[in-house]
Amino acid sequence: MSITVTKTAEDAASKSLRVTVPVEQVREAEAKAVRQYAKRARLPGFRQGKAPEAMVRRRFSNEIRQWTIEQVIRDGWEEAKTAESLQPIADPSVRNLKFEEGQPVEFELLVEVRPELKLERFGGFTLTRSVKPVTDAMVTEQLGRLREQRASWIPVEAEKPAPGQMVRVEVAPIEAGEVQASQPYSLVLGDGQAIPALEEKIMTLLPSETIDTEVRFPDDHPDPERRGKPRSVRLTLHEVKRQELPELDDAFAREVGDFETLEALKATVREDLRTAAERDADAAVREQLLEQIVSANNIDAPPSLVDRMLHGLLHAYQVPHEKAEAFYQEFRPVAVAQVRRELVLSTVAEQQKLAASEADLDARIARIAEQRKSTPAQVYASLEQAKRLAELERSVTEEKVFTWLLSQSTVSEAAS
Repeated sequence: MSITVTKTAEDAASKSLRVTVPVEQVREAEAKAVRQYAKRARLPGFRQGKAPEAMVRRRFSNEIRQWTIEQVIRDGWEEAKTAESLQPIADPSVRNLKFEEGQPVEFELLVEVRPELKLERFGGFTLTRSVKPVTDAMVTEQLGRLREQRASWIPVEAEKPAPGQMVRVEVAPIEAGEVQASQPYSLVLGDGQAIPALEEKIMTLLPSETIDTEVRFPDDHPDPERRGKPRSVRLTLHEVKRQELPELDDAFAREVGDFETLEALKATVREDLRTAAERDADAAVREQLLEQIVSANNIDAPPSLVDRMLHGLLHAYQVPHEKAEAFYQEFRPVAVAQVRRELVLSTVAEQQKLAASEADLDARIARIAEQRKSTPAQVYASLEQAKRLAELERSVTEEKVFTWLLSQSTVSEAAS
């Protein structure tokens, strides 16, 4: 008998296979494992490699079992790749392993494969590029942020705190009439750092005051188990500070950077905002283009790739296990869009041979080095140490793909 492989499920990017390894092949793998351990075994009373097989089996039973399992899985995987003509993009996941004495070994392989995407149309679209105009109000708002970054915090005495002020408090939960350990917090009232009910209680206190009170969690609290529920706490207000903004004048401009006057700072802020608006407009055009390509070619996002994307996002955002299901539901549309995006870009890069070349990477690194006032060798070493070379390669490839795709369509500028 030989290894049998049965396909149980598939989508465009994955296959699920049931593999059965016959008893004879399992026994052969086990015998090979015994021979390997017998050669290396050093057991009391026997020279290396001379211990009886039965003794070797007893002494290394767990190791032999593990070695046998790994071997039959490898054999099954090789057979599956041949039988199904697989082109995997990663090692398979092994599930539902059944390993019993004197029985065939059974297991399932979940294999991720590269989707075969055919783009019938990737050009001829009409796209609109709209650059948001920079207003005086936007410049004023940005200058306000710069002032806040350099603001001083001045203690407030004998006054109740107000929104926008910084407070230092201690909060201790009260459970069954007993006050539990307190936790210190520093927060700016009104910034959403605490639940509204707690902020309201804080604003009733004077510095150094303590109260026992009840607060209610909001109905839209991130933790479903706390939504709308009350909690008794001991609240102590230790300190209140108000924000004092620096004057918006030439001295402030010199403090911010290499600016002689406030007008020079304003001009730079306006130019930075204009550059950001141009960048946002370019990004919006790219998204329009991708949406039209996806729609024109009826591109689906394979569920296996979507699940993989969601799993990666879950770990990237360090979402607790108990909140995983809610996270998956909320971010599934994001994952679907991202999978479609990557499928389009990778397919075009391959079909049109637009992958970043070594010369492309050298040119980009040289540009980064010039911006950093460094050398290409130093930038390369830094990227390599941070394991970001692959990220840079993807970025360069993506830019080449979008440049090519946009050349196949018409982009018109919207009136500002």
